[in-house]
Amino acid sequence: MEANSTRAARKNDRNDQLPRERLLRCGPEALGNSELLALALCTGYRGRHVLEVAEEIFKQYRKEEIVALDVAGWARIKGVGLAKATQMVAAFELARRGLGKGMGLRHTISRPQDALPLLDDIREQRREYFLCLYLNARNQVIHREVISIGSLSASIVHPREVFQVAIAHSAAGIVLSHNHPSGDVSPSRDDIELTRRLVRAGQIMGIDILDHIVIATDDMLSLKECGLL
Repeated sequence: MEANSTRAARKNDRNDQLPRERLLRCGPEALGNSELLALALCTGYRGRHVLEVAEEIFKQYRKEEIVALDVAGWARIKGVGLAKATQMVAAFELARRGLGKGMGLRHTISRPQDALPLLDDIREQRREYFLCLYLNARNQVIHREVISIGSLSASIVHPREVFQVAIAHSAAGIVLSHNHPSGDVSPSRDDIELTRRLVRAGQIMGIDILDHIVIATDDMLSLKECGLL
């Protein structure tokens, strides 16, 4: 009887350390990234196996890459089936839309790579999308808006459209971005000239153009990092 009681006590102690029980006891803020991902992957009580799967995912991918995985990418991960892959993609899409509308925690951009989760939906578009991320004085994203949708090789952007949105949201800075359907992220002469026009307009209005990110399916380029801003 005593041995059974000891085994039961040990089992309860182990269960108390599982992600679901820790969240219930301590709240989501107390959990690490792997524990949170394990809970998202887990549909029920599955012990420690799903935590091991989550830890392995973080070894293979950076956080921004996990957010951007598509269904096929999730399904290729050992231990994640097609049904769970679709659920994960849907969950991250809802999170992206929430951030785009200024809901929930505000996304902070301190380097070009920080913007990628908010640009993922234009990576593989067949037409060129010109999109702006509007930031407050702390470099937190307060609004996201597609300014223009163009042809296969170009989009038409007017400075007034970019800055009208900035003024409406009291933005202190803007990160510009557009996709290249060709897959080549090298900025064109028009890309560089448009960026410089917007920088000049921003200087007059007191709104900083912080960067211009060109994005494609498997690559990205920051005009600021290239010294073109």
